[in-house]
Amino acid sequence: MTIALLGDPIVQFCVLVVIGTFVSRIMLRHQRAGRLIGQIIFFVSLTVLLLYHGIIPYEPSPPQDSVTLRTFTGVAKIIWWVNGAWVLIAFVRLFLIFERKPREGRLLQDLIVGIIYLGAILSIIGDVFSVPIGTLIATSGVFAIILGLALQSTLSDVFSGIALNLGRPYSVGDWIVLENDVQGRVVETNWRATHLLNGTNDLVVIPNSVLAKTRLTNLSSPEESHGATVTVRVQPTTLPRVVADLMQNVLISCNSILKVPEPSVAIISIDGQALELLLSFRVRDMSMTMTAKNEIYDLLYRHSKAAGLKFAGPPGTITVAAEHATETPADQQHGPGTPWRLVSNIPLFSSLTEDEKEHLASHMQRRTYRKDAVIAEQDAKLRALTIVRSGVVSITRREGHRQIELTRLAPGDYFGESGLLMGSGEVGTVRALTFVVTYEIGEDCLSPLLHDRPALAEELGAIMAKRIEAEHHLFASTDVLVNGAPVSSLSSRIKHLFQLQQHD
Repeated sequence: MTIALLGDPIVQFCVLVVIGTFVSRIMLRHQRAGRLIGQIIFFVSLTVLLLYHGIIPYEPSPPQDSVTLRTFTGVAKIIWWVNGAWVLIAFVRLFLIFERKPREGRLLQDLIVGIIYLGAILSIIGDVFSVPIGTLIATSGVFAIILGLALQSTLSDVFSGIALNLGRPYSVGDWIVLENDVQGRVVETNWRATHLLNGTNDLVVIPNSVLAKTRLTNLSSPEESHGATVTVRVQPTTLPRVVADLMQNVLISCNSILKVPEPSVAIISIDGQALELLLSFRVRDMSMTMTAKNEIYDLLYRHSKAAGLKFAGPPGTITVAAEHATETPADQQHGPGTPWRLVSNIPLFSSLTEDEKEHLASHMQRRTYRKDAVIAEQDAKLRALTIVRSGVVSITRREGHRQIELTRLAPGDYFGESGLLMGSGEVGTVRALTFVVTYEIGEDCLSPLLHDRPALAEELGAIMAKRIEAEHHLFASTDVLVNGAPVSSLSSRIKHLFQLQQHD
């Protein structure tokens, strides 16, 4: 009795369906690849079972006398077609995952899945219910026309989306700009629209039909790097080639732009009022453009100030000399471009009095370095703080067989404070990228100030702690705590180096 029951095709079919559902939908529901393998095994087993009992799922069923057998055959065929569609759909989704473009292929995936489901439904109608497919399609033509007219706008978006996905003028993650100045990063494309995330982090939804007709610029293609320009106007008080070389130094000293391809400077025009130059450069991606421009504007001011150049006004205006307009009384007393001004612009010495700054300025040592000269080797313990007066300096760190550029210094920047105040070695090799002029503040210059005012060690320690925390990559070789270094430990180190313990 039991053997006869197990040999019944209906019982075998039900057992197979229960086992297949339990394995693929419950045991392997969190394993995408495992679930696909389970679905394939179930589909093959179901096919073998049906063919073994003479049921051909892809052909119309012959007339049957038994209602039970007709019902079982119909249900078995429906389940076979549905599972066949699921296996094909799983293959499509797995292929997109292997391609690592699941969001970009969403529209294509939906289109293929829709075709698979439509084919399965038509096959079920023809093979299970024996309805002529050709007649059904012909009689639904009028309904399709009415539905198409009602959904004209939606269908336009759908077919435009298909055309955009086939043409691939952009991909998810690309930054695009439309002709109406709408721009943003593509975050999703679907049947209806394309979603952009603009610079203010707002979501912009553009219908595919509109996007297919408009002119767009893909700033991320063929590569992520983006080109930008800055226009500068300076008073024609020196040779144009000298100004162009200075502007090249501005680009060389910028840390936010790409070094390859090399940035360039072009002289656009010259007249009695101004020399106009165009600075061209590239950044890693579109999001770095504003950061790079801000840094370049800061470097333009510093390099021009160091070289004694003055900016010109907009075209058509008369430039009036105003070099003293923004100067403080102390600036006017000591004069522009002096060592005193270099000292006063360093945040490390912001707590010094005017007399203390004057003492440092009067004892500073001026030095010059030719292009490519090594100013200090990595791990060297400098006993002087060096301020860059003009030119560009590079700091590179050697790690094994690699050379890593940490930063570039421009006029007004300084190095050597870790050796002077903490007795630590330089984090990297300091090299002149151009002709460089520096001013040095040595230990013998700073020591009298600390002995006269021991509390200055506490002030310098507090300022150093803030700088180490903000620019820890430039103090990687020091043995101080970078994050949250106690001010007392830095102050104690300064006192120890300058032998100030007797003043505690």
